[in-house]
Amino acid sequence: MYIIMLGAPGTGKGTIGNEICEKYNLTHLATGDIFRDEIKRETPLGKKANEYISKGELVPDEVTIAMVEGKLNEMKDVLLDGFPRTIAQAEALKEYLNKNNKNITAVINLNVPDEDIIKRTSSRVICSNKECGASYNTIFMPPKVEGICDKCGSPLIKRKDDNPETIKERLNVYYKNTQPLIDYYEKEGLLESIDINIYLENTKEVTTEKAIKIIDGRLN
Repeated sequence: MYIIMLGAPGTGKGTIGNEICEKYNLTHLATGDIFRDEIKRETPLGKKANEYISKGELVPDEVTIAMVEGKLNEMKDVLLDGFPRTIAQAEALKEYLNKNNKNITAVINLNVPDEDIIKRTSSRVICSNKECGASYNTIFMPPKVEGICDKCGSPLIKRKDDNPETIKERLNVYYKNTQPLIDYYEKEGLLESIDINIYLENTKEVTTEKAIKIIDGRLN
């Protein structure tokens, strides 16, 4: 099974993706994690990617594709988070899967109004302990003790780029890059969009239930 998660920063892709992975026993494959792993191990691809990342530039498609395909070779059922980001990457993934007699089950696109994303993201705090990395939201999912991580007890901090101006710019970049992908997968008959109300107390549960219903419908 291959699931692709689409959604702007702050829509909850990672959270919902983890729930889907637990339900279907999938491997959660996030490109950010792949980059960090390859760079840390100083692989040839990692060194190449770091040349661009260290300068604040996008990693070329061919490097990203090679990294992802290398991981896919080791895995069976996968949820892809952050890949593909371009049409070239989508085409490469399609070709890879065709060669291996595999198919994409569904592309799940999470929709949240921009003003809600800005409110949610600008109130986000994260654990200062990098080995923990737990994330909270002072409005929607606060820690049990203000300013303290529930999991490890370390202080919580706010990311420098979690401010309304930076978030708006990230959203503009996302829509510019991702709209072609949404159109692409819609034409492929794979796109399934879920509209999210972040003000529901059980937003995560409702969204997860909708995603599971979509996936089950495509499996049957």
